[in-house]
Amino acid sequence: MAWCLNQHMLSSVIIAVSVLLCLLSNHSSIAEKLPRFEHHLKPQQQSLNFLVVGDWGRKGNYNQSLVAHQMGIVGKNLNIEFVVSTGDNFYDDGLKGVDDPAFYESFVDIYTAPSLQQIWYNVLGNHDYRGDVEAQLSPILRQKDNRWVCLRSFILDTDNVEFFFVDTTPFVEEYFTDPGKHTYDWKGVLPLESYRAELLKEVDSALVQSTAKWKIVVAHHPIKSAGPHGNTQELEEQLLPILKSNNVDAYINGHDHCLEHIIDKESGIHFFTSGGGSKTWGGDIKPWDPKELKLYHDGQGFVSMQISKTNASIVFYDVFGKVLHTWSMSKKLKEAA
Repeated sequence: MAWCLNQHMLSSVIIAVSVLLCLLSNHSSIAEKLPRFEHHLKPQQQSLNFLVVGDWGRKGNYNQSLVAHQMGIVGKNLNIEFVVSTGDNFYDDGLKGVDDPAFYESFVDIYTAPSLQQIWYNVLGNHDYRGDVEAQLSPILRQKDNRWVCLRSFILDTDNVEFFFVDTTPFVEEYFTDPGKHTYDWKGVLPLESYRAELLKEVDSALVQSTAKWKIVVAHHPIKSAGPHGNTQELEEQLLPILKSNNVDAYINGHDHCLEHIIDKESGIHFFTSGGGSKTWGGDIKPWDPKELKLYHDGQGFVSMQISKTNASIVFYDVFGKVLHTWSMSKKLKEAA
């Protein structure tokens, strides 16, 4: 019997099977190469259009629902392919298990706009590590909502961009040495030193081998930020040299509850913070070189990106959908041999 699937359905099926295979294997180990997924553009679409949001999971509170509403409007206007989440998906302490109602209260029942019924590619944040990490990684959540894709670290290949999603929470020493009242779920990342070393090795290897026109790294913790959390020293020392040596175009993160754009004057790497999915802070900004700091917005919001083979357009929106900041980047196509 003849049958067919439209491109979105086919993409969802392929991703679902890939995620299931990855998670049924020992996803706690990264001894093997990073899991790799493919996402192809919709027919007739020249640019890869997507949204970026982080630090959102508060059951609709702290303007999460308002941000979600505006994301739906922008997502429709741009005909987005997917959504990138920079972590801290469920506050305050992650999920309690695969049947935790917070998955519906903070995700399924909040991001209901038709344009947001696309794949969500998620990384884990430090608050997610305070709950049951295995729950967020479980294929059971994808059975509940087929948009949900969450692994510790993975690679996403698209027609114009290669994304490298990196699990950064295990790099922050404070969570181990001074956790305070918090308990972190470190199953799957111990022994710690070998986990960190192997992950850095795999990210470096993948970046070295990449032939992508655009290379973007996505993680939860900032490498450079003028926000309250500031720079993450461990990532400055261990991950940033890898980004520089492999000519990464941009690093996207959350953790600081703000919207931010920094351009490193030495490497030219763009550092985009999208951590305004719900609760934000009030006026807490560190001094920064104005030649590098292009935007700092201490309020809720999100980011859109449109990336073709030669051009990238980045737009920051506030909780009301107002455009706060735009930036364009371009690259020349390599001449045919």
